Amino acid sequence: MSDVQIAAGSFITKNARISTNGIELAYTECGRGEPLVLIMGLGADRHAWELHLAAFAGAYRCFAGDNRGSGESSAPDGPYSTAQMADDYAGLIRSLDLGAVRVVGISMGGAIAQQLAIRHPELVSKIVIVSSWGRVDDYARAVFEQLRVARGTLAPADFARMLQLLIWAPKSYDEKADELVASRSAEPTVAARGFVAQADACIGHDVIDALGSISVPTLVTVGSRDVFTPVELSQQLADLIPGSELKTYDGLGHAHHWEQLERFNSDVLEWLE
Repeated sequence: MSDVQIAAGSFITKNARISTNGIELAYTECGRGEPLVLIMGLGADRHAWELHLAAFAGAYRCFAGDNRGSGESSAPDGPYSTAQMADDYAGLIRSLDLGAVRVVGISMGGAIAQQLAIRHPELVSKIVIVSSWGRVDDYARAVFEQLRVARGTLAPADFARMLQLLIWAPKSYDEKADELVASRSAEPTVAARGFVAQADACIGHDVIDALGSISVPTLVTVGSRDVFTPVELSQQLADLIPGSELKTYDGLGHAHHWEQLERFNSDVLEWLE
């Protein structure tokens, strides 16, 4: 089912929904060229891709989805799993007859991208895995468990502040402090129930024994100051995915893709060629 189409610069942006894997998955399509699927992380919807789409849509036909539990997609009872969400996107790719696509996934989206390549290898041609993990260690598990509690007990603005402190490196936080403070007043794009179900997917994600089966070109990116999912987890991904490349952004955090937006966008576009 398609909603209205609106002009976005020189591109047409189409907002639509598609039935897949027992849910309605909302997505935005924009740009031209070969298909690129963009999968966002925990607690965010597809609009979090806007600053990246401004660059990516000039080279690719982009599809940015709302994960189950987020935005305008269905939010069934949880817990969710990254395998389940990968199957959601596999249904999207097949329904739109996109063939093998490039995929960029951030944080939980990177975990979903791993599962997509493992479970549906014929649908993936290249992957960029951003600030992610193959299996949580005790520290990351504790972070996700605390986020589950905090999402249900803190006021939305207080929760947003806590999350910002986790994902932005100190220097980047200082540089964008006014902007970050202002953004805390925005309504959450994921209800508490959906957030908890997604957090369960993050905690349960464990593909360590299957990463060796990923045969497509893979780029793993991480900030050296990531205290949310520390650099060791990205290093493990790069070690276990054959032929993968690890790119570290010195002094940046979990949100390095926003902290140095132009550099990240350029790096990804160059690597995806």
